[in-house]
Amino acid sequence: MSAEQLPMVVPASDLPARVRIYEVGARDGLQNEKGAVPTEVKAEFIRRLAEAGLTTIEATSFVHPKWVPQLADAEELFPRVRELAGVELPVLVPNQRGLDRALALGAERIAVFASATESFAKANLNRTVDESLAVFEPVVRQAKDAGARVRGYVSMCFGDPWEGAVPLHQVARVCTALRNMGCDELSLGDTIGVATPGHVQELLNLLNEEGVPTNEIGVHFHDTYGQALANTYAALEHGVTTIDASAGGLGGCPYAKSATGNLATEDLVWMLHGLGIETGVDLGRLTATSVWMAAHLDRPSPSRTVRALSHKDQ
Repeated sequence: MSAEQLPMVVPASDLPARVRIYEVGARDGLQNEKGAVPTEVKAEFIRRLAEAGLTTIEATSFVHPKWVPQLADAEELFPRVRELAGVELPVLVPNQRGLDRALALGAERIAVFASATESFAKANLNRTVDESLAVFEPVVRQAKDAGARVRGYVSMCFGDPWEGAVPLHQVARVCTALRNMGCDELSLGDTIGVATPGHVQELLNLLNEEGVPTNEIGVHFHDTYGQALANTYAALEHGVTTIDASAGGLGGCPYAKSATGNLATEDLVWMLHGLGIETGVDLGRLTATSVWMAAHLDRPSPSRTVRALSHKDQ
């Protein structure tokens, strides 16, 4: 078997036949850069991701530039990419003003960002958990009234740098509140990368018991302790079919310094393809895109798959 035929496909039983990759590199990845990436580079990055077969690409965030200056060009960027055929382009909004800006540009996929812990809600949103949920309720309602699909991110689902372990019922309460206000799907964030597979399974079991169906759940793992793929596999075993990932492993969190990069999309695709799970992604084109972006950022990609495949091309 040649290197081009790898990974060898060996399907595992009782796993989903297809996974939807929710690509977050252009938003969650680039928002953590020390400097702003030029708008034209961001737009080209999104176009290349689409050409690699990714069909859900989170484009940007309509947050006040004071808080996330790296994404201050949302109004300029979104019109450049919104006509990409066959691609959903969700955008993050923090409040009513952010939603108004996004809808004015034709956004049809909206995301709001909640926290399972009080410490992170204060650091990231400058509100308590309940206060932030109260802010999001009219935002979600207006987005739904406008015909948009809404995702609810829940950060710090598995651990918090200030509070430590996060009780499962605490996470479930926030997830249920977001779902009750109208969110179509939830993304469970391991913001500082401390989850392990058993923890993932227990949270998913509890959410099911609380009435949240698996098909409305996505997972968002960071690879701080090298557990992101193991945790993803645990989620796949549970039946989760939406996995967040970031091309080249870009990202972190500007409000949680212990958060390192997201699960690299290439590492995820390598594992999924080896398991015989369809993604629609061309791994070679995706790798080339991450190598291209790494050159613009002037540093190598942290993705092991990107490094391995790009090394073979040299």
